Amino acid sequence: MKDYDGTEVGAAESADKFAAVPDAFQRLWTPYRMVYIRDNSEQAPQEHDCPFCEAPKLDDEKALIVARGELAYVLLNLYPYNSGHLLVCPYRHVATYDGATPEEIAEIGSLTQVAMRVLRETAQVDGFNIGMNQGRIAGAGIAEHLHQHIVPRWAQDSNFFPIIAGTKAVPRLLGEVRAEVANAWPRSA
Repeated sequence: MKDYDGTEVGAAESADKFAAVPDAFQRLWTPYRMVYIRDNSEQAPQEHDCPFCEAPKLDDEKALIVARGELAYVLLNLYPYNSGHLLVCPYRHVATYDGATPEEIAEIGSLTQVAMRVLRETAQVDGFNIGMNQGRIAGAGIAEHLHQHIVPRWAQDSNFFPIIAGTKAVPRLLGEVRAEVANAWPRSA
């Protein structure tokens, strides 16, 4: 397994060999988020950078891109609601759906359909939440660049964690899901 910076890390160690005072907290380890915590990391996105404009410039694996079209591309959400949470983005920096061209809208729709088929095949999905948040007031985390969410859903994917603990448990690693979806993506789509 690799750490957030690409270095090899060993297996998990038991804490009972270390000096510690037990407490009531559970730990959810998320080492990939270190790039957002470190101030001077060259990997950390800068405030003025649009991550959806930057992603296509990177290697697909690093950017979590699963498929590229002519006008739009599909990538995993870095902060997924569920495993396999995908985003479909136009390459062009456009903020809202009504600012996109008919050709961009058509490709976003086509890529969404393929993504649904691939997720059904690879993850045995029971349903989907699909949508766009337009503008910061409507909940868009990145309001300046249009993106459509494809959130896979299963009959048993909800539990008390998000409500009680304010934590979303995501059972699969992003790189693992990206590889699976990218490998199952039809080459002609």
